[in-house]
Formats: sequence, structure tokens, C-alpha cells
Amino acid sequence: MAPPEVLLGVSGGIAAYKSAEVLRRLTESGHAVRVIPTESALRFVGAATFEALSGRPVATGVFHDVHEVPHVALGKGADLVVVAPATADLMARLAHGRSDDLLTAALLTARCPVVLAPAMHTEMWEHPATVDNVALLRTRGTVVIEPAAGRLTGADTGKGRLPDPAEIVDLARLLLERPDALPRDLEGRHVVVSAGGTREDLDPVRFLGNRSSGRQGWALARVAAQRGARVTLVAGHTADLGAPAGVDVVAAGTAVAMEAAVRGAAVDADAVVMAAAVADFRPVDTAADKIKRGDAEPAPLRLTQNPDILAGLVADPPRSGQVVVGFAAETGDADGDVLHHGRAKLARKGCDLLVVNAVGDGKAFETTDNAGWLLARDGGEDELPFGSKALLASRIWDAVVPRLR
Repeated sequence: MAPPEVLLGVSGGIAAYKSAEVLRRLTESGHAVRVIPTESALRFVGAATFEALSGRPVATGVFHDVHEVPHVALGKGADLVVVAPATADLMARLAHGRSDDLLTAALLTARCPVVLAPAMHTEMWEHPATVDNVALLRTRGTVVIEPAAGRLTGADTGKGRLPDPAEIVDLARLLLERPDALPRDLEGRHVVVSAGGTREDLDPVRFLGNRSSGRQGWALARVAAQRGARVTLVAGHTADLGAPAGVDVVAAGTAVAMEAAVRGAAVDADAVVMAAAVADFRPVDTAADKIKRGDAEPAPLRLTQNPDILAGLVADPPRSGQVVVGFAAETGDADGDVLHHGRAKLARKGCDLLVVNAVGDGKAFETTDNAGWLLARDGGEDELPFGSKALLASRIWDAVVPRLR
């Protein structure tokens, strides 16, 4: 099977240097990439860089290789178009149908998903002209992803920073898996997502923890933000994932801290998704100093139960009418298979939806892909086919949206 054809557009902003990392990640993950920079983009990154990383020639104008009609052929032959960075000028030209270079002409002929990753100063992002152009592009089906907040050019900080290249590539992969994965159906909604594992201290050095990387919760937060939601991500301990663009991150390292953070954030939330792997138990006693190795056996470890955050949200919701989604990491045993245990957990917890993952043997934890089942309190059961964690996240939000009050 031929690899997916991706056009990578690069417009002229200081963030253009990050497009080389986007290109590298796309090619290393098996995509065939053709880079179309604007003339001003080549003042930031030379054509040789793009040609070396893609293995394909680079052109900016419609009069290059005219016999191949590139301004039509490139757009029509693409499976996906990603523009990173997308400047305010590029988005204005696309919104108004301009085709005065190879990139904008290819964008007009493309009939595949188009993703724009904006990068500009906060004032430019918030200007009414840009706001209107973004809204117009979205009504046409263009995916304009939310920019990140952080350091901009010079000493300025604010919203308008290009999202991390890994995040752009994750969203690109999602749209290749499922072109309709990012509708703006969560506009005006506030959702809370928990992610990662909790750690319960034994002493200043050791802790009880688990294998959760936080990737599934990150994917849920990222997809919700790109579908228009205001997202609060309550993060336990995770892999080094970086903050998703357009998401407020609240750190909560222990089960008790996570319960407080989730309930506090959920006071005005429309939905709460508990994707975190919360420790069921914590030590009764935490040593003030490191427990030293000695000749004698250490004292037995006494444990006490942590709060059941999911059950608490159902029994005493911070806001009436909230949609509550739980996760169950299960293995089969002598009493039943994974689905049997998932159904039993749903009955105990009483949440609206429960995502059941089979774990062990390299499944679910510390991976980039996932699969499972989505169980509903009303009796519905849907299989979540294997794919990226962002793909699974999109299916979960599909189920949440019609249940929102």
C-alpha cells in the first residue's frame, strides 16, 4: 500500500523553523511529504533543508514544472494538507480565495482534510479580522487548531505560539485515520479530564505508583480543545508530554490531591472524564526519612483506601446533569473476561459511560495506541477499534456530546 500523501505548507513566520521537526516526524512515521513553502518562509528556512528531509523538490511558484500543472495536481493528489505555521496573512488569503502562489493554489484545489496550525502574536490572533477569518474557514470544514500559549517573538508571551510539532503530527495522524474527527461540537462547553498516575509516598524517595503514562488523558484533552471545548486537565504523574495547546493544566500528584482538583474544576463543568489511573490505596504511615536497608526485615506495609473519585462524582456531583465517564483497566481471570469485569464495574460506579481497556502484554499503558469497549449505563456497548489514542478519544467525545444537557 502506498504511504499517505501529505502536503506540508510553511508560511513566513519565525515559527517556520519548527516545520522541519513536523516534517521529520511525518516522514519517519511513514508518510510521503511534499513541502510547499511561501517565498517569505524560505527567508527563515532554506529550501535545501526541506528537500533533504522530504527527499522531494521544493517550489514556491506556479510556473515551476508548468507541464505537470503542480498548482492543481498537488492539491488533488493529497490525502492531507498541513500548514505549520499558518500566519494571519496566509489564513486571510485562504479565507478570501486568493491563489497568488503555489501554496494557496494547492489549498484551493485540495479536497482532503486541511489543517492549519496558527502562529502569530496574541494581538494578531485576537484581532477581529483574524477571528472572522478563522470562523469562516471552520465553517468550510478547515481544521484550524487552537494555538498554544507561551513565549512568542522577543520577550512577549501569550496565546499564539505554534503547538508542539509532536502535537501537530498527532492531530494529522488522527485526521488521516478519521477525517471527521474534529467537528466543533463542544463549543461553549467546559470539560474536565484527569490523566496520568498518582503516587503515594512511602518515604522521601519511594512511592506506590502505576504504569500510566497519561497519553490517553492527554489525547482526550487535546481532542476536546480542538473540538471547541474549554478544557481543564488534572494531571497526575505522566511521561514528558508537554501541555496540550489550548488546555489549562492543574497538577495533582496524589489521589487525595486529585480528588480535590477534579471536584474544584468540575463545579461548572458539563462533562468529567476520569482517565487517570488513581491509586486504590496509600500507606497509613509515611516515613519522614528514607527507610534504610538493614539486617532486619522491614516493618509490614499497612495500607488504607484512597477516595473513589469516580464513585464520588456520581453520588455527589459538583454540578447537576454532568456527564461522567470512567475508565477501567482490566484483565481476565477465573471469574470472567475483561468485558465481564467492565460490566461489573459500570454497575458499581453508576457513571454514564465506562471505557474498558484490556491491559497487560504491552496493551494500553505506556503505548501510543489503544483499543477497548465503550459501555453505557443505558445498556449500550460499542467496540473501540485499535488505533491512535486520539482516535479513541474522538470516539469517546462522540458518545459524550449527545448526552450533554
